[in-house]
Amino acid sequence: MRAAGSLAVIICLLWCGVWEVVPMAKANTSPSQCKQEVGRLRDECRSAILPGRNPSALCCQIVRAAHVECVCPYVTPKVANLIPVERTIKQIEGCGRSVPRNFKCGSITTPP
Repeated sequence: MRAAGSLAVIICLLWCGVWEVVPMAKANTSPSQCKQEVGRLRDECRSAILPGRNPSALCCQIVRAAHVECVCPYVTPKVANLIPVERTIKQIEGCGRSVPRNFKCGSITTPP
């Protein structure tokens, strides 16, 4: 897996859990804030893509504060093909977040 693809997968591994607690206040998140948020997800959650690895406490903290409008644009069809949805859901739930069913984020819809 290429490094750039891996970084996109990191972001997507964590996308499901961000909208149930954090409101979707799109007007309140600037492009520069989104860029910082995605960068923090990428940097702090990098190890979560490795088999057998779970998100760190800091990664989970960042996931809980993330905004869907910042993360979902990165879920392209190419990235969606790289995401193991069931593993992703388990990781997000491991961060203490519930994952909504039938939610569309970018090119992925969570299972019913």
